[in-house]
Amino acid sequence: MKYLLKKIMVYIFVLLGLSVLIFVIGRVVPGDPARLALGPRTPEEVVQNLREEMNLDKPIHQQYVLWLKGVTRGDLGNSLITRRPVMTDLKEFLPATMEVAIISALLMIFAGIFLGILSTKYNNTAVDGIIRVFSYLGVASPAFVWATVFIFVFGFLWPILPTMGRLSYGIQAPARITGMYTLDSIMAGDFKTAADAFSHLILPAVALSLGGLAQAARITRSTMVDNSEKDYVLAEKAYGVSEKRILFKYLLKPSLIPTVTVLALDIAALFGNAFLVELIFNYPGMSKYGINAMVNKDLNAISAVVMVLGLIFIIVNIAIDLLVTILDPRVKLMGR
Repeated sequence: MKYLLKKIMVYIFVLLGLSVLIFVIGRVVPGDPARLALGPRTPEEVVQNLREEMNLDKPIHQQYVLWLKGVTRGDLGNSLITRRPVMTDLKEFLPATMEVAIISALLMIFAGIFLGILSTKYNNTAVDGIIRVFSYLGVASPAFVWATVFIFVFGFLWPILPTMGRLSYGIQAPARITGMYTLDSIMAGDFKTAADAFSHLILPAVALSLGGLAQAARITRSTMVDNSEKDYVLAEKAYGVSEKRILFKYLLKPSLIPTVTVLALDIAALFGNAFLVELIFNYPGMSKYGINAMVNKDLNAISAVVMVLGLIFIIVNIAIDLLVTILDPRVKLMGR
């Protein structure tokens, strides 16, 4: 418990530092947010009123204190683009990105580790070679390249999957419970809508996951192959322990620590890396919302999106710290 509390305290200071950094950068970048929001022909007195409303007429340290007080009350301000509270926008757009990110994360974890195990089992064979080539291609190719390829293949050459939006035309969105259409449809018993929503997630999720999936497969294979030469593994082979038992019980667990650590960062980065994928698939998620906020210098929206991404990184890192201590208790002892 002390180990966990110590980590949480460190991450709270990290989050506070991130808030200062993004707040200052947003204010010092050239451009007047009020003028950009109202347009070049708006009278100066109207623009000045908006500046006062946004506290832009105050010194930057006062602006930060007022903004931080609002954040502690759950008030992230209003968006200059949507003209709504930023919290309302996040409630709408964040679940959409979470749907894609969750499926991408599951693919990265299970498919990546499975391919790494398969490559280890068939080390230096044709199967191993194919998986290694796939891993290099996946790591080297950005997600937006795969997204473009998928749209060309599955949208034009072989149109079997939808390539735009969250639902097909004519299908009503389910009653909002979590904001994730697939889950909300299942909870409402509407499996037709759930199937349609899930089909819209496949291509964005796969495109977003391929880089992390390939990296997980490569690291898992490399670590397991290295550990297979360790003395304890050679001793187990000498005692006649079955290859399957060695692979899954004695070799996999210690080999997963580097994979899990890298996967944690890749999963947290999904929310930030999703912006081009969401733009290509015209998917209304938080990443697309964040890019529009940056283009229009929507300060409240930018701060909120960056803080949410930082919070996601922190949550994932805390979870991964706990998981690593389970895989290797020596980490916990060293922390003490």
